[in-house]
Amino acid sequence: MPWPFRRWPSPSAEYQAYEDALARGERHANAWQYGWAGVYATTLAVNVYQASESDNRDTRYDARVGAVKSALALAGTLMDRQPHPAAYRELRTGDGNIESARRLLQAVAEEERQRRSLQARLGSLAVNTASGLLIGVGDGRGRDGAIHFATGMLVSELQLQTQPRQATVAINRFQPARLSLGDVHLEGEYALLVAPNQLGWRCGIELATRHPGAGAAGW
Repeated sequence: MPWPFRRWPSPSAEYQAYEDALARGERHANAWQYGWAGVYATTLAVNVYQASESDNRDTRYDARVGAVKSALALAGTLMDRQPHPAAYRELRTGDGNIESARRLLQAVAEEERQRRSLQARLGSLAVNTASGLLIGVGDGRGRDGAIHFATGMLVSELQLQTQPRQATVAINRFQPARLSLGDVHLEGEYALLVAPNQLGWRCGIELATRHPGAGAAGW
């Protein structure tokens, strides 16, 4: 039984999908920023209290280190805003051009990838390593320092992984599959079909040929 191909989405549908993605991204970004700011503000307050009021010397020391970490994390979360709110405003005030929307979404998607890259983890790695060494080496409590480091890295990774990624999902949804064979260029879509009675791939292809020596109009 042949599998029916769905139509390519129209530019207006694609534009609307990008606008919806950035709208969701804006809500997610705001919730992410204020949520994590609340977490760090709470831990900062708790650490400041324990640093001055705890009867245990080790707890006071750890709380002072934790207070510095929480303050740095809080400042970073408040100052380093996600790109989605600004991009959503730019898209809504734009001229409705689909190419401009694609470039905007691609830029936001690239920043989403950068925010999950190895480079994005270097700051938290440096801070947590320093705090772990302060406790483990500086205060002579190696096990507590290792736990402090591991806990800090786990929280940092959780914060990183909960960032919005709506632009990446939207771009991937409308990104065609491309194959070039000399002067023959294939562009299409693919999807994995899973149903009770069938399992397979569906692929839609558009064929374009370019004549030697022709410019863009030769497609």
